[in-house]
Amino acid sequence: MNFVLVASILFGLGLYGVLSRRDVIAVLASVELMLGAATVMLVGLAGLPSLSSQGGADPGTIEATGLLLLVMAAAAAAVGLALLVAIARSTGRTRTDELTDVRDRP
Repeated sequence: MNFVLVASILFGLGLYGVLSRRDVIAVLASVELMLGAATVMLVGLAGLPSLSSQGGADPGTIEATGLLLLVMAAAAAAVGLALLVAIARSTGRTRTDELTDVRDRP
């Protein structure tokens, strides 16, 4: 059950980063930290013997689940960074408190 403690600490650190940072890159990194904590929790729960009728999940299934979640996290980070670059190019700003304008600019 150590994975629950690790995932909780990682998620708490990510949540603190999202709520306290003003730079968009730091917020995106904190969201990725929270996603990593969720991955740790899901992979840890998949390996528990009490959740399976046969005494535990197949290690190959656990590894495949973890790999799939990491690939999805990498794709989400790529999309987030692409949006960040697009916003930074159009507005010239990367601080969250400065990004209040939502109207389309010509």
